[in-house]
Amino acid sequence: MADSSCLYIYIYIYINVLEFNSTCHLSCDSQVKLTEMTSLFRGSPYRRRLDDLGAKKAMSDGDVDGDDDGPFDIPRTKNASIDRLRRWRQAALVLNNSRRFRYTLDLKKEEEKRIILSKIRAHAQVIWAAHLSKEDEASAQGTTVSYLSPIGDFGISQKQLSEITRDHNHNALVEIGGVKGVADALKTNLEKGIHGDHADLQERKNAFGSNTYPPKKGKSFWIFLGEACQDLTLIMLMIAAVVSIGLGMKTDGIKKGWYDGASIAFAVIVGVVVTAINDYRQYLQFRILIEEKRNIHLEVIRDGRRPKVSIFDVVVGDVVPLKIGDQIPADGILIPGCSLDIDESSMTGESKIVHKNSREPFLMSGCKVVDGSGTMLVLSVGVNTEWGLLMASTSEDIGEETPLQVYLNGVATFIGFVGLALAAAVLVVLSVRFFTGHTKNLDGRVQFREGNTSAADAINGATKILAVSVATAVVAVPEGLPLAVTLILSFLVKKMLAEKALVRRLSACETMGSMTTICTDKTGTLTLNSMTVMEVYVGGQKIDPSDSKSQLSPMLSSLVIEGIAQNTTASVFIPEGGGDLVISGSPTEKAIVEWGFKLGMNFDAVRSESSVINVFLFNSEKKKGGVALQLSDSQVHIHWKGAAEIILASCVGYCDVNGNLVQMDKDKELFFKKVNDMEANSLRCIALAYKTYDKDKLPVDERELAQWPLPEDDLVLLALIGLKNPCQPGVGDAVRTCQNAGIKVCMITGDNLQTAKAIALECGILSSSEDATEPLLIEGRVFRSYSDSERERAAAKILVMGRSSANDKCLLVQALRKTGHVVAVAGDGTNDAPSLLEADIGLSMGSQGTQVTKEASDIVLLDDNFSSIPKVVLWGRSIYVNIQKFKQFQLTIIVASVIINAVGAASDGVQLNTVQLLWVNLVMDTLGAWALVTEPPTDNLMRMPPVGRREPLITNILWRNVLFQVAYQVTVLLVLNFRGKSLLGLEHEIPQHANKVKNTLIFNAFVLCQIFNEVNSRKPDELNIFKGILKSHLFIGINAVTLLLQVIIIEFGGKFTSTVKLNWKMWLISVAIAFMSWPLAFIGKFIPVPKSPLHKFFTRRFHRGRRVHG
Repeated sequence: MADSSCLYIYIYIYINVLEFNSTCHLSCDSQVKLTEMTSLFRGSPYRRRLDDLGAKKAMSDGDVDGDDDGPFDIPRTKNASIDRLRRWRQAALVLNNSRRFRYTLDLKKEEEKRIILSKIRAHAQVIWAAHLSKEDEASAQGTTVSYLSPIGDFGISQKQLSEITRDHNHNALVEIGGVKGVADALKTNLEKGIHGDHADLQERKNAFGSNTYPPKKGKSFWIFLGEACQDLTLIMLMIAAVVSIGLGMKTDGIKKGWYDGASIAFAVIVGVVVTAINDYRQYLQFRILIEEKRNIHLEVIRDGRRPKVSIFDVVVGDVVPLKIGDQIPADGILIPGCSLDIDESSMTGESKIVHKNSREPFLMSGCKVVDGSGTMLVLSVGVNTEWGLLMASTSEDIGEETPLQVYLNGVATFIGFVGLALAAAVLVVLSVRFFTGHTKNLDGRVQFREGNTSAADAINGATKILAVSVATAVVAVPEGLPLAVTLILSFLVKKMLAEKALVRRLSACETMGSMTTICTDKTGTLTLNSMTVMEVYVGGQKIDPSDSKSQLSPMLSSLVIEGIAQNTTASVFIPEGGGDLVISGSPTEKAIVEWGFKLGMNFDAVRSESSVINVFLFNSEKKKGGVALQLSDSQVHIHWKGAAEIILASCVGYCDVNGNLVQMDKDKELFFKKVNDMEANSLRCIALAYKTYDKDKLPVDERELAQWPLPEDDLVLLALIGLKNPCQPGVGDAVRTCQNAGIKVCMITGDNLQTAKAIALECGILSSSEDATEPLLIEGRVFRSYSDSERERAAAKILVMGRSSANDKCLLVQALRKTGHVVAVAGDGTNDAPSLLEADIGLSMGSQGTQVTKEASDIVLLDDNFSSIPKVVLWGRSIYVNIQKFKQFQLTIIVASVIINAVGAASDGVQLNTVQLLWVNLVMDTLGAWALVTEPPTDNLMRMPPVGRREPLITNILWRNVLFQVAYQVTVLLVLNFRGKSLLGLEHEIPQHANKVKNTLIFNAFVLCQIFNEVNSRKPDELNIFKGILKSHLFIGINAVTLLLQVIIIEFGGKFTSTVKLNWKMWLISVAIAFMSWPLAFIGKFIPVPKSPLHKFFTRRFHRGRRVHG
């Protein structure tokens, strides 16, 4: 595979180095070969659709941009327009664009992607030209390039396969011998697939490559380090540090003059490194998420079995079964006897559906199956497909806005402007005091005397003032607040993956915390993904036991078995050496086929006795599926299978146990009663029926036959089958947990109302049979017939909807969202995709869900279990709670530090210098965020109502806690500032030393107050702040490290932080001051707060003022 590796290298170089509009300089021979290779793409249908980057249709809950909406008011970012996303970015106050917008949607990159996708064909040509250039070099050296000739034991080369797939060359396919000829050349059995052992797979990968593509080079740690250095305030501080070092060394000498500037530079560097480490860890977490999203699993046929493998493990020669909703994993051809409808818009840009059959068998990687079922033979994988080239040319990004992120950017912008104003005020006041001679050193000497102070000293003093003011701005502008959302999301996706939930859209994590209603499917979600035949009626009589073949006549048994074997999408693997059967397919299909085997069915033999003329696949609208068969004696049988009441309505008779045809007439009501009885016992009732058909009436033309609708009237009933679909273990507890959390659980199913009612009672969705009336229990067609206003009134009450279609589910979701509900939808079928897109949160099933459904969803439940949903909700709610904790902690530091420095500037100098402020900022933005936003959630969150979308993040309770702590800290520390010498017994000390001790104590007490207040912030509205703290190992560890670093700073960092060592008495005073924040927080929680949010009061006053002046 050396040459294939060379191709990878060329692709990698091209993607990462060459510009799209660069000219490729090739030799004359290579240019000729490029022209030949271009013919492979001439007329190719591969063209990437250009998605409209303009505004998408906004949903009905206020997502439409309005003049009255603020730029930061985007309650639902799922379908927000590009213009609206651009608007909030422009309005935000940002100090470091690289960090702030790293995990938001890159609008510039989105537009660049349009250019990349439009030039994908040109990319492919250049890449192939590079490969031909390599071939020229190999030929000149006398070596051959095996890529273009058969390799090993295979009778076909990759070049021949590429000619077939890329150009859809039907003639080339015929020359090789058609599908059978290609399969033989690839050593593939079209029914049993390849052998699939390790040696076979490795040989195919060596010959034709693997189904992977050169990954984009990931970001290194140094890139994050560079981005962390782009903060404007940090750049200013570094400049100030350099100036301070130079001037300090000039005025105070080399030995001492570099301390002040170096300490600022060191503090900035430490902050940058810690920030970069934090950002790099988040990046690695999100990389794992991207890899999980790309790792699609699908069925392949190998050695007769149907194992599930990763899409990356598909090899040339594989036989892949395809059904509705699947993504085509590689380029290939459809195996004769099948037909598919394919959506090729992802590659061609054309929205029309393309029908695939033996006339047009070519399948393109990356396209979706929208109808039909069949099997394909894989011919090209990885970079030998244009989908592979496309994936190698574009990098998947998880960047997107979340509502909380946008809102917090608005909060940070408001606080930032206030903070900058205060920092500017500090700069002005300090400058005025300095140049007017009111600023003194610790020993009492005036720092600036006009005419006596040298220019170097004056500049050095001004530089220090600027540094302090910038450091104040660093603390005052909460740059880390919006980034805390990214931190908690990166932590969350890992935790949720452990809970069997794969996050596809980050915004869904926090939206789960606001969810008020969940509309869930039944089969595979509330119930187990398996079924068992429990009750059977054949020939008008109940068969007991259900697999008793002796009670059936040979003719009736033959017809039932024929209907089971031929009218199914299930497959059966029968081990040659004996052993258990392996049946693959949907739970319903598997259960019926398994029952057929108990009746003595020989699956392969029955299928060989007749040929399939046409197939009508089961769909959720008609609730049935059928097949037309031509028997060996030229008879034509049409078999139907589906919902019992649907099939029964089309029946005119039934076969009795002796095989005689009996007209139904009045007996039909008896059959319907049997169906109702089974459904009342929570059995899903399926009917089998058939009819004979005149062969002469069959369409002759192949195209007409493909479009021929199967006759579905005048059927003869063969069997009624009752299937038991037991509930998932623990689903009742999960439903009750959701209900206790204020979340309404609504079951939407295609089953009959009786079955739906029985399952709903068993799961706890309905509390009693008395509740099983309209509008709590409703049929899809009834809800569909309502007007819009009637649907909105009924939607809030519906708990169970039976016999529903995909459109009914969409209508219900729309009605709920219009009435203010935050709706989640759980589904697994392709027909669920519109509802998943319409919902606020789409939940798909990882095992049974189709690829179309997964791509339409926001979260994939890997275990297909409803019990995972409450866990996801719990983590979703923890986002809001943990952000509130961090916000309380951060606001306290910002307000207290700015007030202390502002008052100090106006009176007797600044109390917290530049290095100390940078350390406080590190404690606040990084260490505090790690400690608080990563706290695990508690079960108490699921006993609270959902978080309202428009509820303020900073509640009245948080304002009370913040103001109480700020008032305490500012009061105590300012008292120490003005009366500290006398209170601390330092009057008789040397003034310079006394001032240093006092200022060190103020700095030490301030930092310790924040560490103790961090514990307060864990429980903003609970009296017991220590509840569960021993389980928060990360919280304890981070605070222990913070305390240890503070001790080191005080005891050993005096030269750099302008502090002195404190004796044990001063340490006790510092700890006592900080400790008092705990009992004060306890007392403060007894102070009542108004229920109406504080911001509404100011908003009303503002609007009232506008009306008065308007």
